[in-house]
Amino acid sequence: MTDDSRPISLEPSWRAVLEGEFSKPYMVTLQAYLLEQRSAGRVVFPPAAEIFSALNLTPFESAKVVILGQDPYHGEGQAHGLCFSVKSGVRVPPSLRNIFKELHADLGCTAPAHGNLESWAKQGVLLLNCVFTVESAQAASHKGIGWEQFTDKIVESLNIQRQHLVFILWGSHAQKKGAMIDRSRHLVLSSPHPSPLSASRGFFGNHHFSTANTYLAQHESKSINWQLEATV
Repeated sequence: MTDDSRPISLEPSWRAVLEGEFSKPYMVTLQAYLLEQRSAGRVVFPPAAEIFSALNLTPFESAKVVILGQDPYHGEGQAHGLCFSVKSGVRVPPSLRNIFKELHADLGCTAPAHGNLESWAKQGVLLLNCVFTVESAQAASHKGIGWEQFTDKIVESLNIQRQHLVFILWGSHAQKKGAMIDRSRHLVLSSPHPSPLSASRGFFGNHHFSTANTYLAQHESKSINWQLEATV
């Protein structure tokens, strides 16, 4: 969505799934809130053109793995619409460093010098934050303004209309969001969050990346190449 409150460009398959949401009262209210915030001079991340990056990079029918994050990074230049990801040239956040550590332990992947996860998204890893925007320097500041209902629709649509997806739920927030997922249709992997506060309590050693690839192969879907390029 843009500063004039109209939806920004959205990938066609997702637009077909979500078109009806934009006219619902909660989304009209959400758009008005974001416009009000920006008009008042508050800085909102990610930039408007990148709010729907996760959906635009991973079409509905291309999604194979869904990683649920909470809300965007709230530091300058960090958030660009993909959970846990930052653009090249931005310091890799602690949670993502721990993700790279688990990738190395699980699959031998070498940690890159950047935190840009777009190559995962382009392979079918939907990097979905439950809340799509945040005010600068104010963590979770857009919690409860309507994004949760929007992302419920996304998860519900994937759950019902697709089969044999892998949902990766790190931390209690993601696990609550995943309560609607039909375990007979999809693989659900849960563990503590990769945050430094909780990673040692079960995130390390969860083997989610290799488990996801095994499941995809079992259901005749191409595995994800989790190894990121050293530089982007």
